Amino acid sequence: MPPTPPCHYLVYVTDAGQITNPDNRVSVIDTATNTIVASIPVGSAPLEIAITPNGVFGYVPAYFSNNVTVFSTATNTPIATIPVGVNPLGVAISPNGILAYVSNHGSNTISVINTATNTVTATIPVGLQPQGIAFTPNSAFAYVANENSGTVSVINTTTNTVVATIPVGIRPRSIVLTPNGQFAYVTNENSNNVSVINTVTNTVITTIPVGTGPVGTAITPNGTLVYIVNKGSNTVSVINTITNMVIATIPVGLSPDQVTVLPNGKFAYVTNQADNTVSVVKIATNTVIATLPGFNGPTGIETGTICY
Repeated sequence: MPPTPPCHYLVYVTDAGQITNPDNRVSVIDTATNTIVASIPVGSAPLEIAITPNGVFGYVPAYFSNNVTVFSTATNTPIATIPVGVNPLGVAISPNGILAYVSNHGSNTISVINTATNTVTATIPVGLQPQGIAFTPNSAFAYVANENSGTVSVINTTTNTVVATIPVGIRPRSIVLTPNGQFAYVTNENSNNVSVINTVTNTVITTIPVGTGPVGTAITPNGTLVYIVNKGSNTVSVINTITNMVIATIPVGLSPDQVTVLPNGKFAYVTNQADNTVSVVKIATNTVIATLPGFNGPTGIETGTICY
């Protein structure tokens, strides 16, 4: 029986560029060397990215192209382009790998993509300027942050209908759920705090002050720590999910945007949009151990794996 090939993690970064000069690529970081090893062409102004649970495909909405590029992680090449709504921004893949949800920032809808056929099977009206999306672990519900409504829409993924609307703070941007699915953490950029939602009752149970302009979110695999990117403070706040208190504040680069945590729970990677870098944070010490150059207005970030 042949030996199992060694595997390690890749991090995918969307190079959004500038508003007047948007970029159209995804940079691939090999975390074994912390170097860029590939560049994938996508649509204009990619702001977020999602990788399928099996690590085989990536989905990238292009804000100015009104479509989603699907690429193969084995070849780092596009395999499909899917038309969606106006100004697609956020994207998430259901844990069962069946659905890709795309938030259409300009048309106040969610496009539902069947990942087997890469076609849009439904369009769901939500709040104003939807952005961040997160699924419950059983894929039964999706939580959508509506930036200009100050709400979170809860979608039943079987019926493709909104079953609850939850008031949160001002300008909610991103959502992450705990691995047990019991709580959702929502960044409120203009309120400088994070709303914690009980997903059983779909109500906010507490609000946590963080830095200025919180945007991106990520959670450790064991669910104990949530990392919040503070775009206006150039920091990352670390929340202990047991106490719902900030236990560390980490300085990163300029205008940080989003964060991903590796599946081994050892490192977090943070995009710094204004200085074209990615900060590597060691989770054990909550300190930046490396700053990676070579990006162009990096925003979205997600983790995948490679085996060879």
